[in-house]
Amino acid sequence: MNKSLYIHIPFCQKKCPYCDFYSCCYDKVLANAYIEVLCKQIETLDDDFFTLYIGGGTPSVLDFSLLKKLLKALSKISANVEEFTIEVNPESLEKRKLKLFYDNRVNRLSIGVQSFSDQKLKKLERIHNRDKAMEVIQLAKLVGFKDIGIDLIFGVSGETLSEWEKELKQATSLGLKHISTYCLTYEKSTPLFLQVKKKFVIPLGDESLARMYLKTINYLTKRGFKHYEISNFAKPGFESKHNQNYWQGNLYLGLGPSAVSFIEDTRTGVKKREKNVSDLGEYIERIKARKSPVSFSETLSKKNQARELAAVKIRTKEGINFKWFRTHTGYDFLRLEDKALNDLLKDGLIKYKKEKGRIIGVYLSKKGFSFSDTVSSTFL
Repeated sequence: MNKSLYIHIPFCQKKCPYCDFYSCCYDKVLANAYIEVLCKQIETLDDDFFTLYIGGGTPSVLDFSLLKKLLKALSKISANVEEFTIEVNPESLEKRKLKLFYDNRVNRLSIGVQSFSDQKLKKLERIHNRDKAMEVIQLAKLVGFKDIGIDLIFGVSGETLSEWEKELKQATSLGLKHISTYCLTYEKSTPLFLQVKKKFVIPLGDESLARMYLKTINYLTKRGFKHYEISNFAKPGFESKHNQNYWQGNLYLGLGPSAVSFIEDTRTGVKKREKNVSDLGEYIERIKARKSPVSFSETLSKKNQARELAAVKIRTKEGINFKWFRTHTGYDFLRLEDKALNDLLKDGLIKYKKEKGRIIGVYLSKKGFSFSDTVSSTFL
């Protein structure tokens, strides 16, 4: 079974008001201490990972010397993985760092562009502008990166469909291999949610958001991008292997504060989910004291594993093949999700896939793509 390694770098130059991932402002002393304990953890790992992903936060905010130290510690693992991704933001990226990544086997970049509109970037309180985003994309190409992807956000208050289409046009003109598009959400733990609650920000209506999402699908697929998951579009052969590994229900190990793992006890074969403490200082102290950083752990029954796999796999373009599902879980999908299927079919959110008149699988309908969270939660 393919196994993935995720490393969380929780530092940012500035916390975005819509982000609910664990992160904190960059501090050199903390960063030094954190990379020190991370490297010690990495030393204890095997080198049998399929993919390696450094996310955040903003990994590229780390000083050059710390990035160099981290990448050196990962050299044994990175030599064997098929895909090595690092998330970067335009404001903290320079040619020297890009070359460091390239020389240390990073073969995939995920750039947090979010928008090519300076006005929209200000609304999102991002600290880079359109020109800087364009600059780092070109720099990455010059350094030698072939697999470059970006993140874009749509659905910002006041945004129009034509403005969003303009952004898609800009993105597709850059020779990118991967584009992730996310509808702006208002998470309860964020400053943006408070702004909405106080009516300082008026969210777009569901109909406007649905039109933007359908425009995204139509626009990108017509230009050669494969819509392989709810929010992800890639040129053929450039789909994220790391993300696909999650969606296939394979194992993954998460290092860093708030990171989640899905691991298997090699003696018993029992699988469990674990989450690390969501505090950087506590994480560092626990590792230094040779204590587990895990704050939450649950053993997953085979039936719950099967249902969770259904919930993530349905979000992919191909949906769920019944034969594949039985092979991976031991369960008959039609029996396991009988009630959920009836409700979702009635609401027009899913469709059956047929072959020679026989039902062989299920996938999201066009309407279902706009209500994918509803479908996933129904399977759970």
